[in-house]
Amino acid sequence: MYRMLLSYNGVGHVAGKTTERADEVTVRFVKLIPGRRIEQSITFNTANTAFAGEMHITWIFDEAVQGTEVIVFCEDVPEGIRPEDHEAGLASTLRNLAAFTEGVR
Repeated sequence: MYRMLLSYNGVGHVAGKTTERADEVTVRFVKLIPGRRIEQSITFNTANTAFAGEMHITWIFDEAVQGTEVIVFCEDVPEGIRPEDHEAGLASTLRNLAAFTEGVR
């Protein structure tokens, strides 16, 4: 288990769930299969009921011709998270993962 604080300092950010400029989450690993699968349970530390409950994210890594295919499934996403914001956040995470693992800038 770990806690993570995401801070938003840019112009045009969406209000945070824990404070105006931050999201604090507690993450619990549900299942780990090295090199293949990561399942996590995420809880936002917030008083706002629109973000209450546990969100589940599953990352699946499959071999592909040109590297690794990454598939992400999200379940029980809190109703307060707009689909377009969630999609943008996942896309940003995947770009950062590619940059980290492939050296893409």
